[in-house]
Amino acid sequence: MNDKELLEKDIFSKVLRAGRRTYFFDVRATKADDYYITITESKKFTEEDGSYHFKKHKIYLYKEDFAAFNEILSEMTEYVINHKGEEVISERHQKDFKKESQSEYADSSYETEETTTSSNSYTDINFDDI
Repeated sequence: MNDKELLEKDIFSKVLRAGRRTYFFDVRATKADDYYITITESKKFTEEDGSYHFKKHKIYLYKEDFAAFNEILSEMTEYVINHKGEEVISERHQKDFKKESQSEYADSSYETEETTTSSNSYTDINFDDI
């Protein structure tokens, strides 16, 4: 086992899968057998040809910074929740997003003005006449 493998020996790990992103939380040991945490974000990117690659970003968090890091992280997450709520706004931009009011109508025979007018706004055209 080389020095790098000793330096980054996993002691305890957790994984959080979040769409295209995966977060890895790892407790690791230093050469002196002290513990620290790494947080790795891995994001999947798909190419037009179907191939894919991952971009990774890593944070090393040492014990002497735990309290301050935790305090600021808690403060920031609380701020976001208090000011914007827990709804994930970016979900609105996904192709299959439906508001609750939209999904209520999707199950019924309710017809919107758009569906009514779109079917009646076309005329029969014979392209042979052009």
